[in-house]
Amino acid sequence: MSSAKDVKGPRARGPEAAPGAEPEPPSGRDSDPEPPARGRGADPEPPPPGGVLWSLSGDIRALLMLPAALTLQVAHPAVGAGVDEHSVFRTDPWGRGERSLRSLQLWVYGGAKAAEEGRRLRVLHRTIQGTDTRGRPYHALTPANYAWVHATGFPVYQHAARYLIRPMAPAQERALYAEWLQVGRILGIHDRDMPQSIEEFWPYWEKMLAGEIEATTVVRELVDVDQPVPPPDRGPWPLRAVLRALWPVLLPPLVRFRRFVTIGLMPPDARAAVGLPWSAEQEKRLRRMCAVLRVVVPVLPERLRYLPRARAARAARRTAAPNG
Repeated sequence: MSSAKDVKGPRARGPEAAPGAEPEPPSGRDSDPEPPARGRGADPEPPPPGGVLWSLSGDIRALLMLPAALTLQVAHPAVGAGVDEHSVFRTDPWGRGERSLRSLQLWVYGGAKAAEEGRRLRVLHRTIQGTDTRGRPYHALTPANYAWVHATGFPVYQHAARYLIRPMAPAQERALYAEWLQVGRILGIHDRDMPQSIEEFWPYWEKMLAGEIEATTVVRELVDVDQPVPPPDRGPWPLRAVLRALWPVLLPPLVRFRRFVTIGLMPPDARAAVGLPWSAEQEKRLRRMCAVLRVVVPVLPERLRYLPRARAARAARRTAAPNG
């Protein structure tokens, strides 16, 4: 869940690089999940309108789910090293968050732009490589690494929806997983590199938690309440000025809340694998907060309940329905 400006340094050459300067992918079949250019038929379709992701990922409550998924992504030694060395999340957290959210919304609601966004992300990640936290060479597009980044979304959505929306029926969980696989194809992940059913996913998940996941430097920073965060640098300038003036007062509760929802909405087995503490009292507080949100959010007007791109996609679908 990153975008072109999330990467820094000379390796971060993506679509904005000089003409003719596209970086070369690493050699070897298992290095790059992207299929050969062109010639493989039509672009993969985004998840279906009206599906589980269509309703879930555009709901404002999904914003509370993203920190857990992002933290799980960087709990992988290679992904954590890549973000630590190449990302601008420390210096531009608001921009990075905005771009990541835009990318995620395009995967689901972007129509023809979904596959275009997937290609842009693959170009972006082609030059991200180095040595991971265990001394192993890594590349961002190594299938195991790229697939993990994508895979974290399913268990977080499935778990957090129990708190923030409602528990999913088995058929809904299967539909969500099938749609998440479809998003993976948009991102260029081969079917051979992702478990193709829920029955195959959970053993993969348990294996990753037991053997790969750890509290990387980036994980620790993302849940650290003492980590400095710059004030927001976007939006109307009067609002930015007010936030900048009040930031010393606003930041402490903000980072405490970020830590609270990051750890609380992470699946318990993943939380334990990373070594993040969570108490019974915190669980009670989380349940109380989510109970309020389950009542309040559904009665909000659509312009407040859904994120802008989701709202526009829903409106376009309604407009097209009489003719379809």
